[in-house]
Amino acid sequence: MQLEDLQDDANPNFVEEIVSSFYSDSARLIHNIEQALARRPVDFSKLDDYMHQFKGSSSSIGAKKVKMECSQFREYCCAGNIEGCIRTFQQLKQEHATLRRKLEAYFQLVRQTGQGETS
Repeated sequence: MQLEDLQDDANPNFVEEIVSSFYSDSARLIHNIEQALARRPVDFSKLDDYMHQFKGSSSSIGAKKVKMECSQFREYCCAGNIEGCIRTFQQLKQEHATLRRKLEAYFQLVRQTGQGETS
């Protein structure tokens, strides 16, 4: 809703563009995190950097559940707990997928009702 407030006639697809950018960035970060989790020894500093970026992106679009999982993951990184990182990362990916489905349904509805178009 807050992103919708920033959208106007000059940029009627603003929200969809921001969300699309989030998914592009987050797909890259998920890939990087998966690779980093598979490496031994685990570089918790690198994992924390990736998750810091993910958390920032999630905050920017209001993805509270994804952001919460990012925070939990970072706590496990600080503790050097690889099992906690892996478990939380699986939960993060589930929240990310759920958010994606909800947003895709939202944008489909917006397109159907013509709210994203200029008159």
